[in-house]
Amino acid sequence: MSQGRILLISDSQLINKTVVEILANRDYETVVSVESGRALRYLDNDFDLVILRCGLAGCDIKNFVQDLIIRDSSMVILLMVEDSDFDLTKEFPTSGIFETVKFPLNNVESFSFLVKTASHAHSSIVSYKRILLSLEERNSSLQKQNILLANRVEEASKNLGRMYEDLRKTYVHTVKSLIEAIDARDHYTRGHSEKVSRRAVLLAEEMGLSVKEIETIRQAGELHDVGKIGIEDSILTKPGALNDEEWVKMKLHSIKGAQILEPLTFLGDVASIVRQNHERYGGGGYPDGLKGEEIALGARIISLADAYDVMTSIRSYRKDVFSKQQAIEEVKRNSGKQFDPKVVEAFLRIVDKF
Repeated sequence: MSQGRILLISDSQLINKTVVEILANRDYETVVSVESGRALRYLDNDFDLVILRCGLAGCDIKNFVQDLIIRDSSMVILLMVEDSDFDLTKEFPTSGIFETVKFPLNNVESFSFLVKTASHAHSSIVSYKRILLSLEERNSSLQKQNILLANRVEEASKNLGRMYEDLRKTYVHTVKSLIEAIDARDHYTRGHSEKVSRRAVLLAEEMGLSVKEIETIRQAGELHDVGKIGIEDSILTKPGALNDEEWVKMKLHSIKGAQILEPLTFLGDVASIVRQNHERYGGGGYPDGLKGEEIALGARIISLADAYDVMTSIRSYRKDVFSKQQAIEEVKRNSGKQFDPKVVEAFLRIVDKF
């Protein structure tokens, strides 16, 4: 069984005869070419090694070596140099030549070992390139799969985003419907939440809040009374003052409202404002007895907008209505007590818009 195929490119009969005999005894198949042009055609076949005579007639050895490497980048070349050609090797680049061998051969076994080593080097190079090609193909395949997966994830994310937004809109619409239902239970409070929301937004804008903060306050204004859905009609529409037991139940509406909204993370800030909008700046409010900066700014704003609408609207428990000027004076009187002084200042600057 042949150990490998070797292309011997030499126009020296002595070199050809010697090398062929040595390699044949070690089971190598050797193809001899005495012309460089023919040798290049031989390279279309698979060779483990090229042995090239340095002084090949009519051939620019340096360029010929480069041609060999260009034809097959995995090519392993042994350069055989006779004494008369030794000076030529000084101009050779080190790249492209595996080893240089002097002829006549002083040690046949050493030459045979070199041929075997060079053949193994060629096999290693070929194997490495195959592995590299396989890895490149796998990487290309993985990149395509990653792109496909990324597209699917992006599309899934968009779908989830659309679903989330649809659910969000549906929930908010449902909650607003509840608010409308609450307002409808008492014709005295119809449109109250909408007016509170509009006025709270005016205050937030006047105070220079961000677009995000203003939107949160707008939503909180619309939903600040949502907890009243759990309060009996007999309490909501009672024509007169509430007794102690009824008042305790009424004060639960801010907690109930926050509980309705809390499951929705996107309404987290809104839920906090809904819970706190009946706290008093100077203390004594409900449900948690917060005061001052402990109360969310949005809740402090809605507290004033809510109180103003209550003062200037007819209610089931109170038929007398404050005039606009009376309501303004009441807000001033409660600055620092019920209301945040900064919110009161903003209110006074834009009261004509209320």
